[in-house]
Formats: sequence, C-alpha cells, structure tokens
Amino acid sequence: MSKREEQKSQAREKAAALAATQARAERRRRLILAIGAVVVVVVVIGGLVAVRLAGGGKKDEAAKPSGTADTNLISTIAGIPAETFAAVGSDGVQAAPAAITAPALTAGGKPKVLYIGAEFCPYCAAERWPVTVALSRFGTFSNLGTTHSAAADVFPNTATLSFHGASYTSQYLSFTGVETTTNEEVNGRYAPLDTPTAEDQKTFDTYNKPPYVQSGGSIPFVDLGNKFVSSGATYTPEVLAGKTQAEIANALKDANSPIAKAIDGSANVYTAALCNLTNNQPAAVCSTDVVKAAAGKLGKS
Repeated sequence: MSKREEQKSQAREKAAALAATQARAERRRRLILAIGAVVVVVVVIGGLVAVRLAGGGKKDEAAKPSGTADTNLISTIAGIPAETFAAVGSDGVQAAPAAITAPALTAGGKPKVLYIGAEFCPYCAAERWPVTVALSRFGTFSNLGTTHSAAADVFPNTATLSFHGASYTSQYLSFTGVETTTNEEVNGRYAPLDTPTAEDQKTFDTYNKPPYVQSGGSIPFVDLGNKFVSSGATYTPEVLAGKTQAEIANALKDANSPIAKAIDGSANVYTAALCNLTNNQPAAVCSTDVVKAAAGKLGKS
C-alpha cells in the first residue's frame, strides 16, 4: 500500500470513529431526553393526582352526612345581641314569608313550624341560617347538625346547618325539620334521608303551590303555623360563598357584615311571623321596634 493510500485509510478510520462517537453521543442525548420526558410526565401526573386527591378530599368532606354542631357554634347563633338585630333591621330584605288563610297547624298544643328541605340544596343551605336564628329566640335546639350543599350544584359546598336528627324545645312553639336527602349521590340520585309524615307531606303538597306561594313545589319550604309560608330562599346563597359555619356564625354579630344583613335581616322577618303565632311572646323579643317594623315585610299570598 502506498503512503497516500495509507493516509486515506487512516482518515477513513478516524472519520468512522468520529461518526461512531457522534452516534453514541446522539443516542445518549436522546436517552437523556427520553428519561427527562418520562420524569416530567411522572411529575405532572403525580401533581395531577395530588390535586385530584386534594380536591376529592374537599368534595368528600362536603359530601359527608351531617355531623353535630359544636356548642360554640350553637351558642354563637343563639347569642346574637339585640342591638345587632336592631342595627340590621329588615329594610334590605327582598323576600319574606307570605300570609295565608288556612286551619291552624299545631303540635302538642303549640303552633307548629314545619321546614322541608334537603342537604344537597344550596337554597336550603342559605335558608336554614335565618330559620335557626329566628327559632333560637323562642327556644333551644339540640343535636343541630352541620353540613354543606352539594359540590355539583350551583353555589357549591355552601356551609350550613342541618335539621336531620335535631330536636327543638320551646314553651311557645313546636318545630319539625325534614331533610329529605343527603348531599351524596348514589346511582345518580341524592341518597334519601328523612321521610315526612303523611300529615307533613300533605301540608307541603297543599301549601307549596300557587296561590299560597309564587313557585310551586320548590324547597326549602317553611310553614309557620299555617299562617305564613315561605318557598325558596329569602337571600342568595352567594353571600355565604367560601365561608365555614364558624365564620358565618361569627359574622352574624357584625351588623355591617353582608352575611348579618342577609341572615339577621331575614331572621327579623321570620321572628315577626313567629311572634304572630305566639301572641307576641316572649315580650322581650316581640315588643322590640325592629320586630314590629319587620312585620310590615310579611307578604300577602
């Protein structure tokens, strides 16, 4: 082999070696990129799973059946100062129970207040607050529950109370609270909870429709001794968005809070209706100027 041919052969060997080196480098680069991509995918999937689990935890928390309200929550609801009710008034209340003419609704010799709703329902979630606040001025709740409206409905996870399993003691009134379903879906429907008695179902069917209420068959439905009825919420659940039960209860003491204006204002109107049932007893509640003024808000059917 001539010297020139030998040089060409060496050049070809070097080129082949360089090409092989570059090929190995390229394979290594691609492998690193592939591994990196896998890592990124794993991290992203892990993050999504974590978010899903975190979100699912919140949803599950909201979907749990009612628990028992703690004593601090009940005390806060029952302990709203009279001056707060007076400062809130009822001027801002846009909807109120309507007066009806019907045979008296009683239980145990006392005027009966009937509430029918469901735990999934955001409007029920909103209305339980003023109903509870108003009734707490006439008596005492035991085993009052806490729950949230359904996560999949409008105004999702609205923090609220529950009347499921609760009892009420008052020398002036009797109360029945019916929560027909939970906020948990089973086979595409909310799981059943409380069943109204035949008498309570008849009251619901009879008075939860025109001309007694504007819209028929909606919940929440509240019958106050068959003298006043209310169907639907008296304020928008949006006011309660993002708040816990404790935060809502604490806001009820602040007359400048939108929550107090909505709930305490509605409670003043409910109180006026209840005073009508009890012949204005107790006087410490029913004789106040704010309750007398709220009576003017009670609608006509």
